[in-house]
Amino acid sequence: MATALVTGATAGIGAAFARALAERGHDLVLVARNRERLAAKAAELEALGVRVEVLPAELADRAQVATVAARLEQAEQPIEILVNNAGFGLKAKLLDVDVREHDQAFDVMCRAVLVLGGAAGRAMSVRGHGQIINVASLSAWITQGNYSAVKAWVKVYSESLANELHGTGVTVTALCPGWVRTEFHDRAGIRTGSIPDWIWVDADRVAREALDHAARGRVLSVPTKRWQVARFAMQLAPRPLVRAASRMLTKSRGQ
Repeated sequence: MATALVTGATAGIGAAFARALAERGHDLVLVARNRERLAAKAAELEALGVRVEVLPAELADRAQVATVAARLEQAEQPIEILVNNAGFGLKAKLLDVDVREHDQAFDVMCRAVLVLGGAAGRAMSVRGHGQIINVASLSAWITQGNYSAVKAWVKVYSESLANELHGTGVTVTALCPGWVRTEFHDRAGIRTGSIPDWIWVDADRVAREALDHAARGRVLSVPTKRWQVARFAMQLAPRPLVRAASRMLTKSRGQ
């Protein structure tokens, strides 16, 4: 089976993608910052009978991003599926004087996606096949600070890259999930106690549906019917209403 590279592969949606790909028989290249967690995740997935390569990298560091990009363009053991998943929640506000967290967000969730997507697209288009999955969010349709802006960039970038690669045999999919049960919200300090259980989606389901959508060449992947309806509603809603709803949501989350 083909080899897949997953960034942010040791937790949350990234770990779910790695698990789903391994279950489908794909060998893996796992990218994350923490060497110990990478080794533990590799051992877990190798037990499923696939080959796992680990590539420790901090994607806020441009030199380390270049190392991952070089692996994507490597002719031996080529990467057929790229999952650009690495990311984090933002606590910083747009009016904060200290913009270091925003800088890191741009580096990890925009620049790294741009560089790695470009590297994968070049290598895959030469071979005439491949899949690129970029993890965006339904936040791309609302207005919750820089996180929404970053994920809107990922969504539009993915659509634009899909245009550039049209006809090459390489597909690009922006995964836009709603609320997913992972450690993401706790790490970002986002309060979620008021969110009803029925709204949440399991990370494994998100990964499986995204892989199915990518295999069918969908440019936008929104897992579950309820979040597809929500996306459709946000697409049609007047922007003043979207901004008002975003303010209410931000207040409820305590950001």
